[in-house]
Amino acid sequence: MRVLMTSDVYFPRINGVSTSIDTFRRTLGSFGVELRLVVPSYQGEASTPDILRVAGRPVPRDPEDRLLKWRAMRQTCLQAAADCDLVHIQTPFVAHYAGVRAARKRGLPVMATYHTLFEEYLQHYAPMLPSGWLKQQARNFSRRQCNALDAVVVPSSAMQQRLLDYGVTKPIHVLPTGIPLDNFANGCGSRFRQQHGIAAERPMALFVGRVAHEKNIDFLLDALPHALETCPDLLLVIAGEGPARAELQQEVAQRGLQASVQFIGYMDRVHELPSCYAAADVFAFASTTETQGLVLLEAMAAGTPAVALAAMGTIDILAPGRGAVAPPAEARAYGQALATVLLDRSRLFQLSQDAVRYAAEWSDRAMASRLSQLYHSLAP
Repeated sequence: MRVLMTSDVYFPRINGVSTSIDTFRRTLGSFGVELRLVVPSYQGEASTPDILRVAGRPVPRDPEDRLLKWRAMRQTCLQAAADCDLVHIQTPFVAHYAGVRAARKRGLPVMATYHTLFEEYLQHYAPMLPSGWLKQQARNFSRRQCNALDAVVVPSSAMQQRLLDYGVTKPIHVLPTGIPLDNFANGCGSRFRQQHGIAAERPMALFVGRVAHEKNIDFLLDALPHALETCPDLLLVIAGEGPARAELQQEVAQRGLQASVQFIGYMDRVHELPSCYAAADVFAFASTTETQGLVLLEAMAAGTPAVALAAMGTIDILAPGRGAVAPPAEARAYGQALATVLLDRSRLFQLSQDAVRYAAEWSDRAMASRLSQLYHSLAP
């Protein structure tokens, strides 16, 4: 089976959608599925037989992303779909409409993965507009797009319920992105700490992700002083880049937290990120808009337990309470929970062991097998 996958984002742009696409691309072949990608070109990357790059221009106010050229995307998708059995869309912008058009013209089934809860994101990028109106527009937009498909994939049960609430009537399948376990099992935490001047015995909490307002990093900064009351040596490391970094660094200075927060920028996923995870004692996460929360599982696969808010997509991961602690969404309670875990070394060790075992249940191969079965059910 050959599947055409379309997306408005892919590596070298780092985010959860790019990671999901690449994870499935590397594993679906074992189940007889050949993927052909149509994705953006960022810095003139050349196309290959299985990754077709389309030119675009930087998105205003978010130059990391690309606004694809509509005519080029449409033509590329139509040509690429000629010998495919199914079209799988990953993003709701130009790639969505080009993918649907190609599928319908070629007589192919078309499905999409709904990765992002747009109703919670738009207010950060259009604060001048009423938030209630923005949310309703996002819901209507998502409902129309999903109901134009043959099937929808979501990474969590919370997302499934949200789309049902929107009025989506097409079949919705809960299918998370799996984790390439081996990628995160062999990091060297001691080397990472040495490289970044972090003492071996210093308690370290880690955030990994896009440094943007929707990630709720402000909440971590609100909670940090409460954790420092009983764990004064705690260091919060923030790994990632994004539009909110400068503002957050200024906020750290204004709060007098410079000695307790360290921004380390983007970490290469292959060579640096596994050791970054391994260096941390806990993974600190406060986003309430995630549709899955892959970074939680990546951290757990490295043996780093999570202290995270259980909201939206992270509920499925955190609800069993395995390798993770889910405090209330209140700064003092979160900070105290973070300090309590860090100061109880025997509990921390047990959580670490549980995290590794639990992450193994979310392997990339297990999820690729399920996606392959879905493909074959839609295009027998």
